[in-house]
Parts: sequence; C-alpha cells; structure tokens
Amino acid sequence: MKKLFLFPLLLLAVFSCSSDSSSTPTPNPVPEAMYFPPNDGSSTWETKTIADLGWNQNAVQPLLDYLELKHSKSFMILVNGRIVMEYYFNGHSATTPWYWASAGKTLTSTVTGIAEQEGFLNITNKVSDYIGTGWTNEPLAKENLITCKNLLSMTSGIDDYVNNVYSDDVTPSSLNYKADAGTRWAYSNVYVKLQDVVASATGQTWSNYFNNKLRDKLGMTGSWIQSGNNSVYWSNTRSMARFGLMALNNGKWNGTQIVNQNYFTAATNTSQNINLSYGYLWWLNGKASYHMPQVQTEFPGSIIPTGPNDMFMALGKNDQKIYVIPSKKMVVIRMGEAADNVNLALSDFDETLWEKINALYQ
Repeated sequence: MKKLFLFPLLLLAVFSCSSDSSSTPTPNPVPEAMYFPPNDGSSTWETKTIADLGWNQNAVQPLLDYLELKHSKSFMILVNGRIVMEYYFNGHSATTPWYWASAGKTLTSTVTGIAEQEGFLNITNKVSDYIGTGWTNEPLAKENLITCKNLLSMTSGIDDYVNNVYSDDVTPSSLNYKADAGTRWAYSNVYVKLQDVVASATGQTWSNYFNNKLRDKLGMTGSWIQSGNNSVYWSNTRSMARFGLMALNNGKWNGTQIVNQNYFTAATNTSQNINLSYGYLWWLNGKASYHMPQVQTEFPGSIIPTGPNDMFMALGKNDQKIYVIPSKKMVVIRMGEAADNVNLALSDFDETLWEKINALYQ
C-alpha cells in the first residue's frame, strides 16, 4: 500500500514541475525592422555580417572566386535592407557607373505605373492615344489594338525580326505586324515606346519625370544615355540596390509609397497566359514554364531551378542582375561583363550563381 500511495504523489510532482516550466514560455525573437539608407548622398548604409546571420563563412570565397572568374564588376547582397556582402572586381569601384542594359526595363515599368497613379495615363488604353498614329508600320486597325499593357507584357504582336534578323530598331519602318496584340509573346525593344507615352502624357521629358518621381526619391544616382536605338540607364551599384530594395518593399521606400502597390503586385506576377514567367518587364522565377528572347519555344519548369521560387528579377544583357526574394527579405545585385557569351537577359550563369548563393545559408 505504501508504494501505491507514493506513485500518484510522484506523478503529481512531475505534472506540477511540467506545469511550472511551461508557464514561462520562451519569447519569440522580434523580427528585424526593414532598413532604408538615407537619401542625403552620404555613404551611410547599415550592414550585417555573415556571422550575424548565422551563414556559412566557408561559402563566401568560392562565391567571390566564381564572380571574379565570370567577369563581374560588382556584387551585393542586402537582407532586410542591410548590406551583407559588397564586393568590387576587375578595377571597378563603388562610385563607378555601369550600364543596366535591359534590367532598366523595370525602371520604365515602375515609372509607367507612377504616371498612371497620377492620372496621366491608363495602361489599358492604346498607345496611339498618347503618341499618335503611325508609330508602327502596321495597318491602322492593327496598330490601334496595341495597348500600353501590351508593351509592358511584351505582347504587342510586332515582329521582333526585320528581314530575318533580330532587331532592336524602334523606328516605324521596322515595327511590322506579326500577330494581333495580346496573342504572341516576343522579347522586343518596342517597350521603349512607353517612355514616349510617359513623356507625352505628362508633358515632361522622360528623364525629368523619371528623376523627379523615382530616382531622386530613392536617393539613386545615374542617368539615361542614348545607345543606338535605345536609351540605357547607367548608375553605380548601390543605386541599383536602392531600386531593388524598393521592389522588395512592394513599391514603398521608407514609409512612402512610390508606386501604387496594386500596380507593383501586378507588375511582378504573370501578366498574360503565354509566357507565365513574365510580368510587366519583370522576369518571374518558379513558374510552370517560360519563354526566352528571340525564340517562340515554351520551356517547361522554372527559369532558374536553383533560385527561390518566389524570386522576381530585372535581367539585362551581359548578365546585369537584380534578384528580389521576398521570402528571404533579400536583394542580390550583379553588374559586369557577360559571364560567358554575349546574351540578352538570361544565361547558364544564373543557375550556377544561385548554387553558390544558396551555399551561404543552407
């Protein structure tokens, strides 16, 4: 009887101790607030170390060696807005400007959204409402099918080839009918007509409106420089990172909504049902299929299988990159020469680069 009596008492003591220990729960860590660098032109920018994040220090040097081997000029990683890695290679420096190439398409997308939120234009309206008819070589009825949204989503139907050669010429004689707007996806330079739309709709030059409404509000530097048939943005690497940080925050910069969040959400999600991996001049990872520039083939799977599925990207010729990863609160920047051969936007470099970035935190 003595043993039977003691056993329940022991159980009571165990349950009592268990109850006492659970009454003081371990507090959850407070999420780190998003950081935005000041717009005062100073070099101030908060940092985090690899050790602070608990990342793998041994993975840093292989990543840097690969970047230098592949003709990179700069590389940055931001987490929650803070610089975790910032490196320059091959004679480049923090103050040296470099071209964005087609990564700058996302600047045009963003400013188009700003002009729409200010009431100057509507992206569902036809392009000729703003810049007049005859801006293409198409029959008028076909030209009038092309909306600003078609330019944003690369579905204008304009032939991306002239005399069987891929063309970036946007003079009217080179903009020929291939298909009705909205029925064909083709990576083309004709998107640049959106800059004319914005200029006409706002009554300002493209550069002035861009500078006032986007560049200066983010504390960016840089300018548009004419290159052949195109106007190309040049800036230092941190300016590219500032834009990426705004994108990470759904069009917001330090509490100020630069571009309407609904528009920005649409811009960074599938914009049409032909190329699932394309938004409004942004590339999208993690989709079921994708198209590449210059071809009409649909490829199965994600653009960068090694990259995060929620990543959206500004990609430019010769491997200019802005990768935005919401799930990791991370922005990655790469500027430089072509990693391998000259390419328009995508290359095998992306996949290998992401294997090495993943090694930092996996």
